Amino acid sequence: MSTKVEIFMDYVCPFCFLVEEAVAELQRDRDVEVEIRSFELRPDPVPTLRPEDDYLPRMWDGAVYPMARRLGMDIILPSVSPQPRTIKAFMVLQLANERGIGQEYSAAMFRAFFQQDRDIGQDKVIINVATTVGLDREEAIRALGSEERRSRQLADQEYASESVGVRAVPSFRVNGRLYPGVLNADRLKHAIDEATTREPQS
Repeated sequence: MSTKVEIFMDYVCPFCFLVEEAVAELQRDRDVEVEIRSFELRPDPVPTLRPEDDYLPRMWDGAVYPMARRLGMDIILPSVSPQPRTIKAFMVLQLANERGIGQEYSAAMFRAFFQQDRDIGQDKVIINVATTVGLDREEAIRALGSEERRSRQLADQEYASESVGVRAVPSFRVNGRLYPGVLNADRLKHAIDEATTREPQS
């Protein structure tokens, strides 16, 4: 029986992008069911970050770029300023998850932002990303305009924060236990192996 792995992430978090290969190795080596869950780091009205300020370049030079070089991944600090809010992209993630392609959609969203320097807060970009992974264009447009999906996204954000205890991304939830931080493949596999020997947590 597959072990469920929930990955809480934000599309403006480079570390969420950089764990992709670790997750792929986990899926190759263990019987897991991965679900991408949303967690906005800076939901409205919290201001988002600006790449021209000191914090982002310093963090990227000190942590993001060195990790990317070790992993052999291409990544750039996006020039979009201020950084986009991701609530709309997550509203379409709901649709992608319903169609069974949440991982593919999320991977494409990360590439759009961190490799193509596109503004993933814009409807036209979100729709383009959605269609490139096989989502229906009209369904994606309806998802972006859906107040029900917006309400569900806000409820998901509250659930992650208040019920699950997510404080940072990426965070992994395995069999009810939360593992925050950038986990490599070995640590993820160890979490799965532990999960098979204990009772699920609420």
